[in-house]
Amino acid sequence: MSYVRFPNKITAGLTLKHSINLTAYPASSSWSLIVYLRGPTSIDITSTAEGNQHTFHISAETTKNYKAGHYGYSLRAIHISGLVEEIDAGSIEIKADLASINEQADLRSHAQKTLSALEAVIEGRATLDQERYRINNRELYRTPLDILIKLRNQYRAEAAREIAKSNGKNIFGQVIRFKLG
Repeated sequence: MSYVRFPNKITAGLTLKHSINLTAYPASSSWSLIVYLRGPTSIDITSTAEGNQHTFHISAETTKNYKAGHYGYSLRAIHISGLVEEIDAGSIEIKADLASINEQADLRSHAQKTLSALEAVIEGRATLDQERYRINNRELYRTPLDILIKLRNQYRAEAAREIAKSNGKNIFGQVIRFKLG
């Protein structure tokens, strides 16, 4: 099912043009493709035939109304006879249209937001020396500082990988080349 690749990201407010060439389902012989996106909203996108290729061409005017978020998708081939086959499925992210976002939006990833929250807790804990205490038969347990630091390091690494990936860098670190013999 995963031999066809539908984009894993769409940006609202930008034109989407994606072509798929399927020899088993050629556009020239009564096959069409439709992709169903389900998530924050429901979006159905139908292909048009360009020779044997199926092309999804959605204008920026249309995509600007797409709600940002994570969606599941099902890409299906539909024959004029009524035969329907799923040829790809997975998840896709629709990214927000930056041109339509006001200055109040927080566009940081989950890892970046969590890292900031953990660092704020760690900073606040610098003045607190108790892991737990009791007041009027109520107990409060605090996460031990060593666990907070481990979590911070984990989210710091994840945020760094996201930044490296978005900048086109290798997420596994520096590549070292060597020559044998």
